[in-house]
Amino acid sequence: MPTESSSSDQETAARDEAGEIVEMARRMAAATTKGELGLILAGGVGRYTLGDLQILGGRLYAEMVRLPEPYRSRVRPYITEQLFGAHHQLLAMHRSGRFLSMTEPITDRETFLEFCDMIPDGCFRWDESAERIPFRFTPRHRAFYYLISAFTMFVLDQPGHPVGTPFPGGFRVEERNGSFYCLIRDREKEVPFSICNFCPALQTKEG
Repeated sequence: MPTESSSSDQETAARDEAGEIVEMARRMAAATTKGELGLILAGGVGRYTLGDLQILGGRLYAEMVRLPEPYRSRVRPYITEQLFGAHHQLLAMHRSGRFLSMTEPITDRETFLEFCDMIPDGCFRWDESAERIPFRFTPRHRAFYYLISAFTMFVLDQPGHPVGTPFPGGFRVEERNGSFYCLIRDREKEVPFSICNFCPALQTKEG
């Protein structure tokens, strides 16, 4: 049974975690160029430990095993790339100094600011009550997902789900003549914390 002291410690930790996420979102929103944003995101992502990455990998695995085959095997490499491939690319670009020369402005600043404003609520109000998760997935871990998505969508100007990502029914995220298209782009509007609402991909017309 939790003691009064341990309960107080947990409340303090939760407040600190909330403050860190709000501050990170505020710093992101202050960025005006892709390079500035890249540096901020690299700093935020760099604070995640190997243990954090293992928890994130465990969550990814838990989500994958719930998908039916053969769809699971088809989509797995794209989802892994979405999270960990982009994580590696972000840190590699930071180490090479690439962000220092990226002076172009963030392409869709209005959407970017809406994304930053959504992050704190997305981290703390993400409803997982119906999910069976064999480990603690904290708001800080959810923030990692948003940091990586911000890098992909607002630094690289690429869709949140990698090109080629398959969806049930045989559809995929596509690139045509420099533009990106996604079938589910506009289907996530009822999910306010979904990255799809901020993705640069255009809606694919069915049929």
